[in-house]
Amino acid sequence: MPAETTPVRNGESAEAMAGLLSAGDPGHPALIVPDSGAVLTYAQVASQLETLAQRLAGLGVRRGDKVAMCLPNGPAVALLLLAITALGAAAAPLNPAYTEPEFGFYLGDIVPRLLLVPAGGAAAATAAAATAGTTVVGVQAAADGPPELVGSSGPSAPLRSFELGGPDDVALVLHTSGTTSRPKQVPLRQRNIMASAGRIAAHYRLGRDDVSFCVMPLFHIHGLVASTFAALRGGGAVITPRRFTPRRFWPDAREHGATWLSAGPTLHQMILDRADEAGPPETLRFVRSCSSALSATLAERAEREYRAPILEAYGMTEASHQMSSNPLPPGARPVGSVGVPTGTQIGVVSQQGAFLPAGTAGEVVVRGPGVMAGYANNPTATAEAFFGDWFRTGDRGVLRDGYLYLEGRIKEMIIRGGENIAPAEIEQALLSHAAVRDAVCFGVPDEKYGELVGAAVTLAGEAEVADLIAHCRERLAPFKVPARIDVLTEIPRTATGKVQRRRVGEVVLQQRAAP
Repeated sequence: MPAETTPVRNGESAEAMAGLLSAGDPGHPALIVPDSGAVLTYAQVASQLETLAQRLAGLGVRRGDKVAMCLPNGPAVALLLLAITALGAAAAPLNPAYTEPEFGFYLGDIVPRLLLVPAGGAAAATAAAATAGTTVVGVQAAADGPPELVGSSGPSAPLRSFELGGPDDVALVLHTSGTTSRPKQVPLRQRNIMASAGRIAAHYRLGRDDVSFCVMPLFHIHGLVASTFAALRGGGAVITPRRFTPRRFWPDAREHGATWLSAGPTLHQMILDRADEAGPPETLRFVRSCSSALSATLAERAEREYRAPILEAYGMTEASHQMSSNPLPPGARPVGSVGVPTGTQIGVVSQQGAFLPAGTAGEVVVRGPGVMAGYANNPTATAEAFFGDWFRTGDRGVLRDGYLYLEGRIKEMIIRGGENIAPAEIEQALLSHAAVRDAVCFGVPDEKYGELVGAAVTLAGEAEVADLIAHCRERLAPFKVPARIDVLTEIPRTATGKVQRRRVGEVVLQQRAAP
């Protein structure tokens, strides 16, 4: 049966984004910019986003419109996103690293009223917008006050009054990562995001003394809802660097008193690799890991070097990010678990949709106020993703003693001679070797068994492939041991640290076939 959660408070799921700043004192820091030392209070953020909303209204943005954004991290992204939602419009943040064809796909799928880019920059996005017929507006930093919006008609947009957006207005338009299919458009309403941000703030007991260090990209649900919106929901501050580097985390976190940060395992590893002698800030009270599986080896290292508990969480774009998380101490943090439900109900079902008892593996399903109503313009995908109001995550997992353990994406499971093999299990075994820095496991076609286990690794020390295979044999059943391991210089991942296993497998096979 599904794991129950604390009931949603009256009205929580119906809140609008306009209430996001309500927990903060007007004179309390809201956004901290370490690059310049600038600090925006809650009162200044409220004033600036109102001005930006008036300027966007002056450019023709109305309730129900979409506004695409191709901007680097920093306070302007948070301000503009909140200003867009204030109008009842939806923000569609895009990865600045996309190529022109990729921008073309997303602009064609979103059909935004405007595309916001750095003034004079984002050549690929601007070129794609010209082809798509999308109006481009430049965002230019101002010495004081909100950033300027530079359109074709002049240096700054005119001001125009607007009607405040409501809880049922779509606030964010994001896309799935497309690990197993074409990216799908996910519309998240203001009430979805506010419910998720509120539950994250409550789970980690975020308050006015807390300072989040936002290291994740703000074109992704993780950085937006967990690192930024949840922090503001608790009335605390967010460190929003314009140019984040793992090396700068340490001095900036100490200087501004960071109390927590959230990142994917790959970014945590990069931050830890660049630690300085002064160590973490004494103010750090917990560290959160999400977006991909956290290895036991990295978790142990992170707790030792951050000198704070690391809490692994489980989130998805379709659920407005967090669905479960390990609790703060003194709560238990079982190795390999992504924790207990947080503001959702979580169940495990069979292929036929029957709920399975605790301890039995199956597909993880969720429902709750953060879950989307369905994919945009894709009734087939929506019908496949839901049964009733339960959303099928596509992840395989098991519930034990109220804690959720994930085994990997169902479509990425390796089936060798009828045996289901979770890639994450083999990756964990490889990552437990002292010389392995990163690992990915995937299925390799085989005439006899259907699939064999293949793997690719990057190394942080000396190791022979034969040693790695022997290491796996000591920890895995014979049928799970990789038939072959390829050593790569880098395992390609998305901006949020996710790896597309089958595509990596295809790349490895192509490399083997190359003369």
